[in-house]
Amino acid sequence: MLRALSLRRSVQSLHDHNHLRAFASTTVPQNPLTQVSSTRALSTLSSPSPPAPPAPSSSASELRKYLGYTALVLFSAAATYYSFPFPENAKHKKAQIFRYAPLPEDLHTVSNWSGTHEVQTRVFHQPETLEELEKVVKDAHEKKSRIRPVGSGLSPNGIGLSRAGMVNLALMDKVLEVDKEKKRVRVQAGIRVQQLVDGIKEHGITLQNFASIREQQIGGILQVGAHGTGARLPPMDEQVISMKLVTPAKGTIEVSKEKDPELFYLARCGLGGLGVVAEVTIQCVDRQELVEHTTVSTMAEIKKNHKKLLSENKHVKYLYIPYTDTVVVVKCNPVSKWKGPPKFTPKYSSAEAIQHVRDLYRECLQKYRVVPDKSEVDMNELSFTELRDKLLALDPLDKDHVAKVNQAEAEFWKKSEGYRVGWSDEILGFDCGGQQWVSETCFPAGTLAKPSMKDLEYIEGVKQLIEKNEIPAPAPIEQRWTACTKSPMSPASSTREDDIFSWVGIIMYLPTTDPRQRKEITEEFFHYRRLTQTQLWDKYSAYEHWAKIEVPKDKDELAALQDRLRKRFPVDAYNKARRELDPNRILSNNKLEKLFPLSDTI
Repeated sequence: MLRALSLRRSVQSLHDHNHLRAFASTTVPQNPLTQVSSTRALSTLSSPSPPAPPAPSSSASELRKYLGYTALVLFSAAATYYSFPFPENAKHKKAQIFRYAPLPEDLHTVSNWSGTHEVQTRVFHQPETLEELEKVVKDAHEKKSRIRPVGSGLSPNGIGLSRAGMVNLALMDKVLEVDKEKKRVRVQAGIRVQQLVDGIKEHGITLQNFASIREQQIGGILQVGAHGTGARLPPMDEQVISMKLVTPAKGTIEVSKEKDPELFYLARCGLGGLGVVAEVTIQCVDRQELVEHTTVSTMAEIKKNHKKLLSENKHVKYLYIPYTDTVVVVKCNPVSKWKGPPKFTPKYSSAEAIQHVRDLYRECLQKYRVVPDKSEVDMNELSFTELRDKLLALDPLDKDHVAKVNQAEAEFWKKSEGYRVGWSDEILGFDCGGQQWVSETCFPAGTLAKPSMKDLEYIEGVKQLIEKNEIPAPAPIEQRWTACTKSPMSPASSTREDDIFSWVGIIMYLPTTDPRQRKEITEEFFHYRRLTQTQLWDKYSAYEHWAKIEVPKDKDELAALQDRLRKRFPVDAYNKARRELDPNRILSNNKLEKLFPLSDTI
């Protein structure tokens, strides 16, 4: 399933590869004033004493009443009109665009993949060369106009969005140089992960690790501190050897361990605030096949084998199923040169593994009296994650229904145990499902030699919160690990090289296009997230992934978040670099300004 930035224009696209989206336009009807009948006034002239009240007074009363109705309609229409588009920091968005009036011809609508954040802008640059990018940045700096760097629009929190203006490097997507001997590659920052992998595989090299999906632009995935899994493998920013930044104040600069190391480490996870990343040199590894081994376990078994699982597997992750004791363990290791891939015959076919889920869907269709649309894809054609979305859409906030869906998922995984062999970029991916809200935290988990076991305690705390508060939490709760990084703005930064960090993601899907239902799911998700925040984050020194952190609307909560970030990250050093490289803060947006406020304003 393609996960990409959604850019909709009301005029002709700037580039052929951008799709034109039509905007719905609806006119709010206005009721005309109702004329007052004179019949009653005429009849009163012939009626006996006592005389009735004068007709003009009655007519005036009726007129005032209908004027009031008309004013109410006009006020409601105006209030509804000005409610759209939603403000930039809105917690919920419609999956499909809908407007009460046509947008101006030069206005573009840009949303993230999940449709949870959306902005309208008149400024959306897509330079094709470094020279064009330098001109865009220089002009914006002189005019003090914002051009926030935005990648593929995959971040759940829309960290790259800005209605003031954006710059996107989708057209700067070339592999510039490959050093096969040193296993290094220099690329333009707009290249997508899958493009990069495909472009260098003929040289026998690939990236050291991967996140769950492959559609991210390299510049974006590095700037937010994205990661894969493997307790010996650091987040992806640690693979960067050097970077070319186009800065507003100092022009194009190149930073590396040798050239301005302090700025280099700060800018590797710079959140797009220190310069537009134009080019990146990345340390790669030999391309290799991996064996993925999926098994189903329990928390008791995990506790016994946790240290061994972390230390003996190159990649490992746990998928917890709420309201069950099921833990799905996914291990990935290189194919043995001596033994080759394992010989294994699965007990169940893929059709047999998913049949239980199909049966539940049929049962729920009858229970909720839903007649499937004839235009829908046949149930037997749907993948497991697509079926799960359809099941959840029937009653996404009913705890018992969600628990039943989770139990079906646990059964699916039990029947899906086995092996899979493929290249690392094929094996390390993960079908995350449909549109969703996500909160992912990162916290220290000891060392590889001596895990603290805090990572498993954290999961137990999450599951207890879910059950105690009867949260309709779908599966999975995903847990991964990385080594540390030297990038100080990364949630996994550490000066102790043997430290490891655990990353835990909680989720709620948005399987419907109905605005009211999406709003209700959004409110329930933020209740779920807030419980983990208030009861677990401080206890385990957990900090949210930069692409998933949400800025609170409440002033006191925002101030508390700012203070908390200062305790973990070098905020003063980061803001100092912002002042030097981007004094007019043209690369910033509201989210960055609220997370890292400066004393002066534009």
